[in-house]
Amino acid sequence: MISALNQLVDLVEEHLTEELDLEGLAAGLGTTEYHLRRMFSSLAGMPLSEYVRRRRMTVASGDVVRGEEDLLEIAVRYGYGSREAFGRAFRAVHGAGPAEVRRDGGPLRTQPQLRFRLTVEGSTPMDTRLVDRPAFRLVGHSTRVPLIHRGVNPHIQQHIAAIPAEEHRRLKALSDSEPAGLLQVTDDADPDGREGTELTYLHGVAVGTGTPVPDGLDVIEVPAGMWAVFRTSGPHPEALQTAWAATATEWFPSNPWRLRPGPSVVAVLERADDFSTATCELWLPVESA
Repeated sequence: MISALNQLVDLVEEHLTEELDLEGLAAGLGTTEYHLRRMFSSLAGMPLSEYVRRRRMTVASGDVVRGEEDLLEIAVRYGYGSREAFGRAFRAVHGAGPAEVRRDGGPLRTQPQLRFRLTVEGSTPMDTRLVDRPAFRLVGHSTRVPLIHRGVNPHIQQHIAAIPAEEHRRLKALSDSEPAGLLQVTDDADPDGREGTELTYLHGVAVGTGTPVPDGLDVIEVPAGMWAVFRTSGPHPEALQTAWAATATEWFPSNPWRLRPGPSVVAVLERADDFSTATCELWLPVESA
């Protein structure tokens, strides 16, 4: 995976003034667009689209400062249909418009070309198992919430708090499939993992495809496939969020698996009364790389 990401960075440089065919690039690298975008954003700390924009504006700044061409010519070369659109993108990166930079020589903010490396230093072994699951359903109560990378998501808290206690018990009794018990499910997440983008959150349980689903419950159909299951324990939600990040930085680069589209599922196995600590399982849908 590290090699594929570095090849992707090289391809971005080669096609910096062109529209990227990410699906074709991913296929050429022997992976999928979904997995490539997820791994890039997790390891680079920014979406691929943002990195491309920053690199374009970094290289474009040289053309702007040299002053040999009209700004519209430069804008068109880098994929913008007008000076205004180019100017907005340029200002978002550099903090000043092209005309100001041409006049004053700056300010300029450089986005260096990325290079990914796998570094293993005192890494903690990840408690992982692989599970081949037939198709099943995730049923419960869902809502749309913004993605928050660190700390408790208050929108999810509010959603769970609004579900009556008797409904929690009814859902738990409905569970008849692995992962067992009440589950925290995220689906339809932005593959780039941009904080603030919306995703579907479902508070519910897993059931077999033949289990009757009571009226009033939302359903996510989950196809058959492999799952990587990561066990975490410690302060909640910090331990879980740290493990989630480590799947990208440590586990996927070191194992012959890649993410496939589908929901991510958290099963809480044990927890303190105040939920300050918990033992959880993080289920991620995977396929052979």
